Amino acid sequence: MTLNRRTMLKLSGIAAGMLFANPLNATESKTVKSPRQAPIPTSSKKRPKVVVVGGGWSGLSIAKYTKAFAPQAEVIMVEQKDIFFSCPISNLWMVDKIDLEFITHDYLKAARNGNYTFLNATATGVDKKNQILHTSSGDIAYDILVLSVGIDYDYSRWNVDLNTEIRLRQEYPAAFKPSSEHFTLKEKIHNFKGGTFLMTVPGGNYRCLPAPYERACLIADYFKKHNIKGKILLLDENNDITIKEHGFHTAFNELYKGYINWVPNSVIEHIDLDKKVVETEFDTFTFDDASFYPHVRGGKLLELAGIAKDTVYNRLEADIDVMSYQVHGYPNIYVAGDARPMGFSKSGNTAYSEGQHVAALIAARLNHAPTPPWQSPVTLCISAVSIYPERGIFIHSEYAYDKKKKSFHFATPVSSEEWRGKVGLENGKNVYGWARSMYLDMFGA
Repeated sequence: MTLNRRTMLKLSGIAAGMLFANPLNATESKTVKSPRQAPIPTSSKKRPKVVVVGGGWSGLSIAKYTKAFAPQAEVIMVEQKDIFFSCPISNLWMVDKIDLEFITHDYLKAARNGNYTFLNATATGVDKKNQILHTSSGDIAYDILVLSVGIDYDYSRWNVDLNTEIRLRQEYPAAFKPSSEHFTLKEKIHNFKGGTFLMTVPGGNYRCLPAPYERACLIADYFKKHNIKGKILLLDENNDITIKEHGFHTAFNELYKGYINWVPNSVIEHIDLDKKVVETEFDTFTFDDASFYPHVRGGKLLELAGIAKDTVYNRLEADIDVMSYQVHGYPNIYVAGDARPMGFSKSGNTAYSEGQHVAALIAARLNHAPTPPWQSPVTLCISAVSIYPERGIFIHSEYAYDKKKKSFHFATPVSSEEWRGKVGLENGKNVYGWARSMYLDMFGA
């Protein structure tokens, strides 16, 4: 890893903060004035313009496949970071199993290979009436707007004051939003001298359900390998491990006994960062270092655009028709990926496969073709439980819709939670093949 690469990634994170500096509320967003109009030239006024906000797994998929399915469209992807940093398998990078080059990729390359336009800018608001996206580089008129803005963190459930929230974000980041947070957490792991390393697992449908448990396993494995006298204190808001519970439970008990202390039903009620003390309803815990993962909510742009709604567990997710992905009242605006309100896994493979279906819906509209039937996204998730040697567990599932409950659930899940023996070793190696194939599809050879 070079200083230039590290510097570029950290600088790209600064743009994210610009969004939170915007003082406008949802009702005012339509009056936003940008420095100049239409920063991206349109080759023909007759070409429909599709603007995709967000360059994560969902946005990359939608931009690529919308252009593939509707070649006549001008597709523009707007992303505030200038380098793609992959959250999936980043846990392996934190413990030095893969290098930085494996999980960072070139947005311009993706745009060239996908024949769409990449705009490195921050989206700051939406004029829904006049169909204009406001960005830090100017305004973009759209015929169809897709918001794949991912998640933000919701610290409000911990009832912390603003100063504590700022400290949690900067000193003890969750590292589930790429990419500066990941550098901070990796440095914490590598510089840890011993004691208690506290991690939290939020309730609700947080980003990548198995990732906190995988991360606990890999950090514990790293401590063992390097003879660090440290213990992972995993405070889990849920009453059981949320997914692949058999695989993780057996790994905790057999591989990391004495290294991982998993505590379920741990809803945090108070945090004292000066004393390094956390209080739950039943217990008080001390820690030497930490990574706090709060509840999640939809990306801030949804709120600024006035198209967010509260849900039971995750606040301010998109107010959309769950079958068409269209915003209620604004059928030319779609929301996909981790900002959607459906109970799909907030994970890379899920978002990418979903993006192909959303692209097909948009293309059918542009091509004046029949609307494709609803198609389930695919959750394919391989979790590492150790790196010395490499062992893993996985799950593969699609989803079905329950009309009575008006909710989605796993349909015909297939899992392999046996990390011991040949199966576990094969699972551990398969994560690299999966990642390479996904990066190849997103960015091209």
